[in-house]
Amino acid sequence: VRANWDYTVRLWDTNTGEQIRALNGYTSCWGPSVSFSPDNSTLATGSGDGTVRLWNTNTGEQLQTLNGHTDWVSSMSFSPDNSTLATASWDYTLRLWNTNTGTLLRTLSGHTGIVSSVSFDPDNSTIATGSVHYTDSTGTDTTVRLWDANTAELRQTLNGHTGGVSSVSFSPDGATLASASFDKTVRLWDANTGVQLRTLNGHTGFVNSVSFSPDGATLASGSSDKTVRLWDANTGVLIQTLNEDTGDVYTVSFSPDGATFASGSWDGTVRLWDTNTGTLIQTLNGHTRGVNSVSFSPDGATLASASRDGTVLLWEYNTSALPSPKSIGDADSH
Repeated sequence: VRANWDYTVRLWDTNTGEQIRALNGYTSCWGPSVSFSPDNSTLATGSGDGTVRLWNTNTGEQLQTLNGHTDWVSSMSFSPDNSTLATASWDYTLRLWNTNTGTLLRTLSGHTGIVSSVSFDPDNSTIATGSVHYTDSTGTDTTVRLWDANTAELRQTLNGHTGGVSSVSFSPDGATLASASFDKTVRLWDANTGVQLRTLNGHTGFVNSVSFSPDGATLASGSSDKTVRLWDANTGVLIQTLNEDTGDVYTVSFSPDGATFASGSWDGTVRLWDTNTGTLIQTLNGHTRGVNSVSFSPDGATLASASRDGTVLLWEYNTSALPSPKSIGDADSH
């Protein structure tokens, strides 16, 4: 792929290199984010123009354009029941949308910095957000906030990080919340009481992303120290350190079966890793700038990667025939 600045989401057949479809409509490319709905029917993309767009994953049809944010949409999370989409933005707000009608349900304010990350808990009752200010590594808001998903009321403010909070993730059972920070730590919290359980130290750079494995046993963290670290989620013990020598790691995400996880890097690559062995399986080349967001579809058939080059690439994912960079076509040739 030679990705370009045409603000397009493109789907490729990794066997033939042919473009299957292009999803058009954006007027700004900076820092897109991406998320699949739990029922696998919808892909949400957010961008620097402040809009969120919902796409039919089967047909490529644009279903909705959600207008309201006044700055880059940095993170998105579907509710487990598929009825609500939460979107976090550089405009310091969190917004909740009806996924069927596209109606804005609520705007949640309170953070005094960029809302960098958002996550629904598995039982659909709580939303977690983290905040950071990218012009100052120490941040103007270093909190994690827990909101009632039904009333939008602020339940708790979790203090402890000494730098901006870049990422939040609930464990699959909803009992634990993980947060990643510019203070170079990952912290684990009791999601019900807000009590800090432990601090995971080891990264030597900003921790940009954190994600639980589907079985809740492993926690992955990606950092500007160019490593991905795998931790025992129960004990906080470091299991493995995986090196990405060519770029800061911005994002990590596990496949639905937990056997593989993906990482996105400053160097524009997406890497697929074996969760058990830590072996690098595949490097996916296609983006021309840093990869901000990676997400597996719930059925495990597709991996989406969003980049600062203004594109979202959808890789057809098959564990028996993993995506090959050689099979991807040139975006400018279509």
